[in-house]
Amino acid sequence: MATKSQSKIKYFLYARKSSESEDRQVQSIEDQENRLTELAAILGLEIKEILTEAKSAKKPYNRPVFSAMLKRIEKGEAQGILCWQINRLSRNPIDSGTISWMLQQGNIQSIQTIDKQYLPDDNVLLFNVESGMANQYIIDLRKNCRRGMVGRAERGWYPAQAPLGYTNDKANHKIIPDRKYYPVIRRMWDMMLSGKYNPEQIKNIANKEWGFRSPKHKQLGNKELSTGMIYKLFGNIFYAGMFEWAGNLYTGNHKPMITLAEFDHVQVLLGRKGKPRLKHHDFAYTGLIRCSVCQSMFTATEKIKLVKSTGQCKTYTYYHCTRKNKKVSCTNAPLTPTNLETQIETELEKYTIAPEFLSWGLNALELEKAKVSEDIAGTKVMQENSLAEAQKELDSLTRMRYKELIDDEAFIKERDTLKSTIARITVQLRENENHAEKWIMLTEQAFYFATYARENFIHGTKDIKREIVSSFGSNYEVNDKKLLYEASVWLIPIAKEYSALLAEYRRLELQKDLEKELWNTQLDSIIQRWCAIVEDVRTAISDKNDPNLYIPDLKKITS
Repeated sequence: MATKSQSKIKYFLYARKSSESEDRQVQSIEDQENRLTELAAILGLEIKEILTEAKSAKKPYNRPVFSAMLKRIEKGEAQGILCWQINRLSRNPIDSGTISWMLQQGNIQSIQTIDKQYLPDDNVLLFNVESGMANQYIIDLRKNCRRGMVGRAERGWYPAQAPLGYTNDKANHKIIPDRKYYPVIRRMWDMMLSGKYNPEQIKNIANKEWGFRSPKHKQLGNKELSTGMIYKLFGNIFYAGMFEWAGNLYTGNHKPMITLAEFDHVQVLLGRKGKPRLKHHDFAYTGLIRCSVCQSMFTATEKIKLVKSTGQCKTYTYYHCTRKNKKVSCTNAPLTPTNLETQIETELEKYTIAPEFLSWGLNALELEKAKVSEDIAGTKVMQENSLAEAQKELDSLTRMRYKELIDDEAFIKERDTLKSTIARITVQLRENENHAEKWIMLTEQAFYFATYARENFIHGTKDIKREIVSSFGSNYEVNDKKLLYEASVWLIPIAKEYSALLAEYRRLELQKDLEKELWNTQLDSIIQRWCAIVEDVRTAISDKNDPNLYIPDLKKITS
């Protein structure tokens, strides 16, 4: 029976059930009504009105009937709530806080569930714990659902409602072709791929001629194709055997309706309304070339064009000015990769040497290396002697200060001078040795570069092509499709002298009837003059003294 206080209270009977997974084990709304009505009769409670709604309580402000009920309680139309469990009232902290506050203030004088009553004078902790448990249940449920969905996606199964043409096989937890709709949707793709129909025409044919109606799911579906639906269909990569989930692209286990090439082809036909997959383009020469007109950087663009006569798509790439300098009206014309690479190959030809000249150059460098090593050794001895002498003077100066033979001012002045000398000699010792090793190595690499750069450029990867272009020149510009640049200083001696020496060497090779001694004399002359060029290259590298100077080691690539 109702208590004395309860008999004076008017109750709203509130029954709620969500269609989502949170309420699958909860009594239906009708069952809740019946059981709660029986409870009211047993307890002698007065029911002001029965209120029902099928809404989720996960989010606040999502239930109009619930919100209206609280406002009516504040107006005094009723003082109590009769519900199945406390989680029927709230599963989020905002609604829980509102109910808790109204209960503490006495606006709500009683909350009666199927097995418990909550009153304003009760310990508020119990109500908050039970409300918090309902809220935590939703948080855990959301985490578990997301974790399960991501796991399903990683296993290759789309964790949501299958798109048109497919159906969810709930028994086996798979997505399979829909016997009724799969051939219909495939026919739509075929029409789109033919290039003879646009999405609007296909939509009209499906609705009017085929009598198309979408699959019925409870109160949803059984509708004609809309413009949004047809574009969504043709932009969904699921039909190509892949799917997007949580910002990632997965390969699906479901049966593809079309190929990826066909999907991409349709995206081209759709134009801006399509959703082509993002592609990462790696162009070899972007960031290296400027426009000679406006000094903006050149970039590369890849475009796909439909050839109407064949119905096939062709990909075109071209380099063009970004035109970022708005102060200059740029009219510089774009050029194709073939055009650009042909010019680069022609320029590399100017610096390409025969293997014999590489061999002579390396021999000359070996002799030079031995000579330089002797010079370095001699210089090193003198520098080490100077370093030892300076250190000896510093030690003597320190002893003089200990004995107070000099004051602090004189000591500090002389000490700092000696320390500076020691530091300078130490750096010179290290730099001389390292510098000699570096320029010898770079000179060798320069001649391997001159021998094999053109060949590696023709047959190499994009990365190798870029390395080669970055090394043999700088300040690249394009002016009316013509490539302009400054050749690297170490290649200039080769460009100036090599072609004449090569011509002389080729003529000498043909002179078979020449006396051997004379033939050798002339060959020695060619080699000596080539060794002078080798020295010029070595000097250019050494004098440049650039710590960032880089020449690709084509010896490793070639071998």
